[in-house]
Amino acid sequence: MIFRAVPVPNCLFSRVRHSFSAGRNTGDFYRNRLCLNVIHGGILDRACFYAMIKGRNVQQNHHLLGGFMNMPKHLSDSTILNNDVRMPWFGLGVWKATEGGEVERAVRTAIELGYKSIDTAAVYGNEAGVGQAIKDSGVAREELFVTTKVWNSNQGYDTTLQAFEESRNKLGLDYIDLYLIHWPVKDKYKETWKALEKLYRDGSVRAIGVSNFQVHHLEDLMQGSEIVPAVNQVEYHPRLSQRPLHDFCRKNRIQLEAWSPLMQGQLLNNPLLIEIGEKHGKNPAQIILRWDLQNEVVTIPKSVTPERIAQNADVFDFELSSEDMERIHALNLDQRVGADPDNFNF
Repeated sequence: MIFRAVPVPNCLFSRVRHSFSAGRNTGDFYRNRLCLNVIHGGILDRACFYAMIKGRNVQQNHHLLGGFMNMPKHLSDSTILNNDVRMPWFGLGVWKATEGGEVERAVRTAIELGYKSIDTAAVYGNEAGVGQAIKDSGVAREELFVTTKVWNSNQGYDTTLQAFEESRNKLGLDYIDLYLIHWPVKDKYKETWKALEKLYRDGSVRAIGVSNFQVHHLEDLMQGSEIVPAVNQVEYHPRLSQRPLHDFCRKNRIQLEAWSPLMQGQLLNNPLLIEIGEKHGKNPAQIILRWDLQNEVVTIPKSVTPERIAQNADVFDFELSSEDMERIHALNLDQRVGADPDNFNF
């Protein structure tokens, strides 16, 4: 979305400002026709609009403006990465899905339901099954978005290039949509990134990024690099909302993506999420996944159960209010279920 800054009558500034100062929630704001026309019509640029709003923090501003402008409404909707490649907001993760029949059935089910994005990794050991399911789906390759990752033991320039070819061959694809460094292995990830830059320049991948990188890893990587990562895939859920990292990624046009968005099932009995779910006629998993999307975080819940794969994607027919969003944010405890990117040994 490109914003055009053009002269705006003072009366419009005044009335739009009033809609915020009146304390309207997100849903009210979206339904306010004047505000909708002002913003959706591209009359204000982001900086001008943010400067106009008083008494709200950056996160709330982003829910109201940025979140609305990019609000996904369908399973096939995409965000635009910093290199103009479109990446679906919603996808299927296949971590722990067994190679062969299990992963193939999961991927085929997802594609039949309208999923466009599949996320795998070399270390998952199921790239061949993912590739077979894509082949069997009959869906045109260009309609799908496939992510895989280089594992830690293969990091380094030459070994990464070799690992990429192995992944591509297992997947049976001519190109990969997104290739990620799986973890920030000390003294290796910068050389690994150079290999990813080469793959990108050669046209073997459409976008490159990282996974499990903290702010200091990103800052270090970006120093002297030719390409800014398009994506940072990290553990992200209501118990680990990572706001400083998210803000850094927004500032540098790095798309945040959530792995383990449901905290490996640990949040499904949370009373607050159950309460909000009952209000919207949704289950806690759907509330969390909708929270991801309204935070402009790409999300890839993992499941091999057809019913769950379908339920997870049923999150495009409702909106969480700003109050709902902040109550969920308040669940944050900086609590991980996965490894700490600053302290791992694999």
